[in-house]
Amino acid sequence: MLLERKNAVVYGAGGTIGAAVARTFAREGAQLYLAGRTLAKVQAVADEITRDGGIAHAAQVDTMDEAAVERHAAEVARQAGRIDVAFDAVGMQDVQGVPLLDMPPDDFFKPILIGARSKLLTARAAARQMAMQASGVVLTLTAGPPDATPYVGGFGAACEAIEGLWRTLAAELGPRGVRFICLRSAGSPDTLDLQQSLAQHAKAMGVTYDEALASFASATLLQRLPMVAEVASMAAVLASDRASALTGTFVHVTCGSRAG
Repeated sequence: MLLERKNAVVYGAGGTIGAAVARTFAREGAQLYLAGRTLAKVQAVADEITRDGGIAHAAQVDTMDEAAVERHAAEVARQAGRIDVAFDAVGMQDVQGVPLLDMPPDDFFKPILIGARSKLLTARAAARQMAMQASGVVLTLTAGPPDATPYVGGFGAACEAIEGLWRTLAAELGPRGVRFICLRSAGSPDTLDLQQSLAQHAKAMGVTYDEALASFASATLLQRLPMVAEVASMAAVLASDRASALTGTFVHVTCGSRAG
């Protein structure tokens, strides 16, 4: 198993992507520490993993609250002995489907502020623990290579900010043995977030949902978008020691996006 004897923290574990990553990590042998804003959702994922023979603990953590994030990371390290992997799947509450000329500034800046703050806080809390043991990997997700896409609001800028953050963290923490990797996804059609975004884009483009989905899929070499299970599987590989030479990089799980 790829992650046997690894302790992994998944932030945003109650969401579709976070839950999929948590299940995959568990199948690969990791002991899971799941965190999210809504405890009932996180606990449901932990219970499912436990029923399937894995080990998972659930906690309510607001990733915008620095003190809460730091307390949780310290408690996980105390309880487990170390943190080997952290994956942040927290959403950014982005508004899409509205032209920038018509978008209220608060809607534009929301994903930038939420994304940059939450990912800085979770990455930093985990990395502080990892640096003491001189090993570990911190993963997150953005939306693919930068390209000129209309109606994405502040989401594109938020992804750019997160990738810049990951580069800096990789540079600063590399000498202390901590790796930082970002998965670039083209969006998974089996997630509610992409379904809602596609509906907004379809409305802005004046086409049906299926036509919008086909348009996004046609922009990839495989003529489809990656399913969430495929993203989770790649996250497990990157979190493992088999990817020990990778840091400060961006892995395209996009089915071959033509952009960028």
